[in-house]
Amino acid sequence: MIWGIVGIIVLIALICVYYINRIIVLGNRIRNAWAQIDVQLKKRTDLVPNLVETVKGYAKHEKEIMGDVTKAHAAMMKAETPAQKIRAATGLTAALKSIFALAENYPNLKANENFRLLQEQLEGIENKIAYSRQFYNDSVLEYNNLVTTIPGAWFAGSMHRTTMEFLEIQAAERKPVKVKF
Repeated sequence: MIWGIVGIIVLIALICVYYINRIIVLGNRIRNAWAQIDVQLKKRTDLVPNLVETVKGYAKHEKEIMGDVTKAHAAMMKAETPAQKIRAATGLTAALKSIFALAENYPNLKANENFRLLQEQLEGIENKIAYSRQFYNDSVLEYNNLVTTIPGAWFAGSMHRTTMEFLEIQAAERKPVKVKF
């Protein structure tokens, strides 16, 4: 009889340790996933001035597009919170699409080795950002499922943990980019 009670207590303790550790591990995974997105956004932001300088030499009269990219770059540099960074990153992506569309009108620019290299680097970073966002949202889903279902919700409540926000694109940002020449 006493061994049965001890066994039940040990089982309950193991379940408690499992759920508490799982909540902590998933929270850490989400913070790491955001850090990976942040690193890629920084890499992309660092490439933008080089891209602008390369394009300026070929498209001197396209000041509006250059101004848009410069403003988007400045907004990205000022962004502090994840929400601000995502909003600024979306604006920067739209501005960069304008530059790449602009390159179609300038064959010499399109053929420029620096421009092609920067474009390839940015495309690689964009792919990494997309993957990192997906990983972040998958991690948030797993965490949210754990902290909103029984018995995980009991442990999350005792740890003062609530659900986390997904990275979502605003409806206005889903519209196609309009490029004017």
